[in-house]
Amino acid sequence: MLSRAAAVLAPVLGRLSVTREAVTALPAGSVFAANHDSMADPVVVLAALRRLGVEPVVMATAGLWRVPVLGRALTREGHIPVHRRTARAARALDLAAEALASGRHVLIYGEGGLPDRTDPAPGPPVPFRTGLARLAARSGALVVPVGHAGARRISSGSTAKQLAGAVSAPLRRPHFHVHVGAPVRLPSDPGRATLVAHRAVSGAWGTAARAVGAPG
Repeated sequence: MLSRAAAVLAPVLGRLSVTREAVTALPAGSVFAANHDSMADPVVVLAALRRLGVEPVVMATAGLWRVPVLGRALTREGHIPVHRRTARAARALDLAAEALASGRHVLIYGEGGLPDRTDPAPGPPVPFRTGLARLAARSGALVVPVGHAGARRISSGSTAKQLAGAVSAPLRRPHFHVHVGAPVRLPSDPGRATLVAHRAVSGAWGTAARAVGAPG
């Protein structure tokens, strides 16, 4: 439901374009690692991945599960709540590893949160946390870098500005672009793996940023 809803909503909010570097089929049980710079970008990323035939399990902040209708849908579809900075945080990696072992794809935001800025311009990924590297090492899964730009033109700034941006987006028709890079195998060392993953996602983000007319 989540991917289908995103595929319906994204064209309403603006103009989505998608490119990919790899021409072969994406391996089953892959980790899709995306940059995270807006409350709106899950809609953009999920809609783009669905165009490529990918409907991943999403690792998302646990607060979304407290939204009555959305929380039930997330649970029903097997999406994974992340209880950041709590003893339950490690459980998210357990569930993600199980999903990968079953052949499902997993979408993770390597930064682990939104950037601390209010402007609507696309910005490069901030440093990653180690969760992505630990998941890749534990599961042996390939990591597919996903870079996107333009979602902040839908929603950024204060809560009031985010709501106003989302309401006006269908009239403004902002352009957002998603670029899916070639799968990479991360090294076993968590620190080095985190840097490699960040570099790969940053490269994909640069392609997306240039596609929407921003410096990449």
